Amino acid sequence: MNTILSRFQIEYKPFRLDIELEFPNEGVTVIFGRSGSGKTTLLRCLAGLERSSTGYLRFGDQVWQDESQNKFVPVHNRPIGMVFQDARLFPHLTVRSNLNYGYRRIPPEHRKITFEQVVELMGLRPLLDRRPQRLSGGEQQRVAIGRALLTNPQLLLMDEPLASLDAQRKQEILPFLIRLRQEMKLPIVYVTHSLNEVLQLVDYLVLLEKGRNVASGPANAVMSRLDWPGKDWPSTFGAILTTTVADHETEFGLTRVQYRDQSLYIPEQPLAVGSPLRVHLLAQDISIALGKPETPTSVLNTLPATVLEIGPTDTPGSSVDLKLDVGEPILATITRKSLAHLQLKPGMRVYANVKAVKMVHEIEEY
Repeated sequence: MNTILSRFQIEYKPFRLDIELEFPNEGVTVIFGRSGSGKTTLLRCLAGLERSSTGYLRFGDQVWQDESQNKFVPVHNRPIGMVFQDARLFPHLTVRSNLNYGYRRIPPEHRKITFEQVVELMGLRPLLDRRPQRLSGGEQQRVAIGRALLTNPQLLLMDEPLASLDAQRKQEILPFLIRLRQEMKLPIVYVTHSLNEVLQLVDYLVLLEKGRNVASGPANAVMSRLDWPGKDWPSTFGAILTTTVADHETEFGLTRVQYRDQSLYIPEQPLAVGSPLRVHLLAQDISIALGKPETPTSVLNTLPATVLEIGPTDTPGSSVDLKLDVGEPILATITRKSLAHLQLKPGMRVYANVKAVKMVHEIEEY
């Protein structure tokens, strides 16, 4: 059973968490939603910091909570690591001593992650003899993540670890999180209210609203739903594609990425050729054509596509949403007049034109 199954009901008037959720015991599961939607409460339930009187939690084949059997494994007996919004480092200890704090408490025979591995993974070697007050916010969070890893957890819980950092610090720490995801093979549950910081990380996406799970599944499957609950925020309504950096056209300020057998141009990225990169295609930035243009246009990115599904056309407003297949599902928002003019129907072959300047997008907070 390679999943995590949870059922929790907790009431703090007027808020109520009422959720049943099963998600993979691998990769990065992102819990996403507005402030007050129940994200942190859910994470605290998973950790054992909050106890639901009717709760149930199964981690793989280990049952950590089953109130019907009066079973509850306390937080200090759960093999988890936790990273919070603030680093919570010991100010009187050096980075080396902070890292060793939990590591020394793990019996040598149970250490699957070594001190040297974590120092290398999180780029901490130049910092080992410093104290926390001599570190930047991003450096402190890297140490906090390293300290959590050195407890050799089976599950890593992260509660908005980048929320207190400015945009530059977030960009500095993101490559370390990507390496963590790729190299450690450790299941991570990551809470956030800002999708832009996790698009390069997320494997499985859970959307919470008012204490309930309103959408969950593989990230692109959720974000490319025509009934995606976040569509009222145009900056989140779209899909994500996994690409590879092919080359850079510095003279034009562009990076060319490879998606399957197609090339796409995006604003220049500071990444080496061959690096994986996820791009976000906003539905509002995609237009539809029945054929390739016969004369040159300013649109650099065109993907052959098949119409999969057409959203409701009897709703107020002038637009309609389409789901397209370009090898993975993506979304497009066009006018209802364009839908009628092009006579679009499911199964039709079309071309999706995407504006290059919007390919890599800073998504607004949800």
